[in-house]
Amino acid sequence: MRLRFWKARGSWKTRGRRTLIAAALTTTIAAGTTGWAVGNEQQPVTGPPPGAQAWRADHTWGVRLPDPAATAPARVAEFFGSLGEEQQHRLARRHPSVVGNLDGAPTSLRYEANSLSMKAQRAREQARESDPGLTAQDHEQARSLVARYEELLSPGRQILAFDPRGRGQVAEVFGDLSSAKHVSVVVPGSDIDLSTFDRSNDEYGTPAGMARSLHAAAGSGTAVVAWVGYTTPVGLGPDAATGRLAEAGAPRLARFVRGLSASGAPRPAVFCHSYGSVVCGLAAPQLTASDLVVLGSPGMRADSVADLHTSARVWAAKDDSDWIGDVPNVELFGLGHGEDPADPGFGARRVPAERAEGHTGYFAPGTDSLRAFADIAEQTTVPSAPDNATATGTRTRTGAGTGTGGSASAADARPIGERP
Repeated sequence: MRLRFWKARGSWKTRGRRTLIAAALTTTIAAGTTGWAVGNEQQPVTGPPPGAQAWRADHTWGVRLPDPAATAPARVAEFFGSLGEEQQHRLARRHPSVVGNLDGAPTSLRYEANSLSMKAQRAREQARESDPGLTAQDHEQARSLVARYEELLSPGRQILAFDPRGRGQVAEVFGDLSSAKHVSVVVPGSDIDLSTFDRSNDEYGTPAGMARSLHAAAGSGTAVVAWVGYTTPVGLGPDAATGRLAEAGAPRLARFVRGLSASGAPRPAVFCHSYGSVVCGLAAPQLTASDLVVLGSPGMRADSVADLHTSARVWAAKDDSDWIGDVPNVELFGLGHGEDPADPGFGARRVPAERAEGHTGYFAPGTDSLRAFADIAEQTTVPSAPDNATATGTRTRTGAGTGTGGSASAADARPIGERP
């Protein structure tokens, strides 16, 4: 049994009481929510995309196509580089669901393939709308999905990944990924799927809203990807308290990021919100990112920055009004996610969040956290600020992530919010 608890200021008696309370709370969750959890438990989508079997069986050109489950993204990129433009488009038309989700495939080709996949799904749901063998509830669900696909097929939208299985997964790009000097990826937390990733209510609590806001703040030289490539927890039940879904999502995130690099994009800054920070923590050793930024985090299943085994700069933001601060930082019997990344003892660089409000306000325009995020996304630094001040100042260009030691070489040019 392993128990992690937050570093409490004060006496050993205070620390002991908090540890006992945390243990009791965790035990209560384990014992009292078992029946309730069954109906809310999510089954993670894993494995290659739909159509993989037909893809593997396609020997039209007398060559074996790269295995979508096993071939490294860099090798996938090499394969597509060996094809002519017409051959690439033929593959996209024959196997859109594979090409659209194949990490390492050309970006524009993935957009094309996913457009074809969504049109095919729309046609299926249109047929279901009037199928006399289905129930009224089935018809309503079909109408809802038709409307969803119509929205995603709107001109100008750039869908880099699309998988209708389960609750649906998607990745949307804001900006020009093929020419961007800087790239960021937003990894969301609970209750996000194909139908909610760009919802209009609570805009800055959605990955699309976060990505859109970050892109606007960082400028045209930055592209931002809203990535919903894993099965997220629903609600605040045991799925959100365990690492099961994060463990399934972590290798998918790591592969997706390697695919960006294989397609010619620079190493991205990865922004991880809420439960998404659990995914990022588990993915960190294999995540080829310049920066790893967690916000509203319940923990990363790590004791410290060093425990993440990453060369990326690690940042953390948590505002005082975020309810996540009331969640005990424990890990007991598989429940809880460990140390608070925003605690100074964890070792992450501090991102100011005095102007952010609640659990989903970090990317809201006008906040100090969004300004800091934009600086991180653009690989810039600002003069250091004391803990009780907002980091402001003239931006200074810096290199990509160079490890937890940081890339600023002078004390007066530390990354945002870093303590002197």
